[in-house]
Amino acid sequence: MTKYALVGDVGGTNARLALCEVANGSISQIDTFPTSDYPSLEAVIRHYLTQQHVQVVDACIAIACPVKGDLIAMTNHHWAFSIQAMKDNLNFEHFEVINDFTAVSMAIPMLGERDVLKFGGDEPVADKPIAIYGAGTGLGVSHLVHVDKRWVPLSGEGGHVDFAPNSEEEDQILEVLREEMGHVSAERVLSGAGLVNLYRGIVKADNREPEDLKPREVSERALEDSCTDCRRALSLFCVIMGRFGGNLALTLGTFGGVYIAGGIVPRFLDFFKASGFRAAFEDKGRFRDYVKDIPVYMITHEQPGLLGAGAHLRQTLGTVL
Repeated sequence: MTKYALVGDVGGTNARLALCEVANGSISQIDTFPTSDYPSLEAVIRHYLTQQHVQVVDACIAIACPVKGDLIAMTNHHWAFSIQAMKDNLNFEHFEVINDFTAVSMAIPMLGERDVLKFGGDEPVADKPIAIYGAGTGLGVSHLVHVDKRWVPLSGEGGHVDFAPNSEEEDQILEVLREEMGHVSAERVLSGAGLVNLYRGIVKADNREPEDLKPREVSERALEDSCTDCRRALSLFCVIMGRFGGNLALTLGTFGGVYIAGGIVPRFLDFFKASGFRAAFEDKGRFRDYVKDIPVYMITHEQPGLLGAGAHLRQTLGTVL
């Protein structure tokens, strides 16, 4: 008899739930629920399980907030709960709650060639460290290491390291942003808001007044080639993405590959492919040869959070991924 577990990927706007086949990790019966329609995550889970005709005693939920202990309080929504209390209320034998970017990291061992796009480099080295990062609302960063037949995600706040300019243009942008906000992290330029910051920094460094643009407006004007400043900002965004990924590769020797997760890059994929991303990734001076063979992939799988939540749970239950 096929055994299923419950997996979830919960953000501030939507909660996605699905069934994961424990034997092989396949995901099915995906459903999406607006978080505003339910008083709690437990209510969503109960509603979903009543629609399924299988017994579920194991579950893993990936959630968009820090996971430090038993009490979970969402950053961009009012839901809060105790992991232990929810486990008891739902009669689960195993109940794991992990950060959403940790789940994306754990999806990596489950991805096939059709689930990624490659941006240069050679083949990944089996069981070597992996880096994952993604620019969206913020800049998420994680690593994945293989230890004693287990994949161990290394979560952290790598998106908040200092922004390190590497050209005169970037020096000028940093000066503008530093006057506005003090400390300028990588996330201040590699995110939706970061794209706007780059645009504004470019314009103000030229002693002009920027327009009040949204991230989508900057990228649309860049792609339409209707605004030189926006196009410069998007080009620079891609270059800084490359250098930041190269920094991650240097830091942990990620010969298992560097992966870009979702976020805003897929919105301008053709532009990204033709950009200076890969050249910037390899632009490490004396250590260019160290990083030039490291492959970079963009995750194109539609539900890496659900896939990774299932992988995390299966590994917890004893499966070797």
